[in-house]
Amino acid sequence: MSIRRKSWRDNLAAGAREKLEDKQVRSRLLLLFEIAVTLIFAALVAITFFQSVTMQESSMEPTISVGERFFMNRLVYRVMDPKRGDIIVFKTNGSDDAALHIRRIVGIPGDTVQIVDGRVLVNGGTLKEKGDFPSISNPGLAASPVTLQSGEYFVLGDNRNNSEDSRYGDIGTVNKKYIVGKLWFQIGPMTKMGFMGS
Repeated sequence: MSIRRKSWRDNLAAGAREKLEDKQVRSRLLLLFEIAVTLIFAALVAITFFQSVTMQESSMEPTISVGERFFMNRLVYRVMDPKRGDIIVFKTNGSDDAALHIRRIVGIPGDTVQIVDGRVLVNGGTLKEKGDFPSISNPGLAASPVTLQSGEYFVLGDNRNNSEDSRYGDIGTVNKKYIVGKLWFQIGPMTKMGFMGS
């Protein structure tokens, strides 16, 4: 009788151990599944909403140097309008092969932009900017007032005297439909990695 009772207890303990082991295995499998789903979701979000871009021109120096790499947020301008001070990535036309350019917005729809005596004027007043940008030697098309229509943006490079931007006819004002995104996060070089400010 005592042997039978011991066997019954052993069977009960073994069954409990098996259930515990099954529960642990299921828990681990569930955790692995959740990690895999999270990684796949993150990859899809990154592919859909973000794109890496590399600065190819010296037009944004010293803010951005040639060869520096960034993630561009492709979603932001689907839910809100670009604003003055944003550093944007745009094309000059709708072609898939059109080169990407990186510049800073200084004028938004409804603004009148003019460059007088090396200063950027917006709606008649000197534009207040966070950066210490040089006086502009060539106002280009902005020697005369440029009034921006709906969906038009006036962009300048931070390297004001060595930048192809809205002052020149081959770029001109940038239409919102050609704005690909906003610089969002710097990924290279490692020493400058971090979120971009306006």
